[in-house]
Amino acid sequence: MGFDDALNKAKNLASENPEQAEQMLDAAGEQIKERTPDNVDGQVDSGLDAARDKFGLDGGEGEENQGS
Repeated sequence: MGFDDALNKAKNLASENPEQAEQMLDAAGEQIKERTPDNVDGQVDSGLDAARDKFGLDGGEGEENQGS
């Protein structure tokens, strides 16, 4: 399986299960932030945003991801 095949499979899974895909991206981002210096948090967030765009996700438009 090539990269394009893997990417298409990931896009399909994300479109079928958008809430789970968002949760997985959030969890991955938190793990990365815990293991890297604080000064790269912005780059991690940018990467997560790019992944959301690539997978066609809304980026947490729901209420649970909105700050109070």
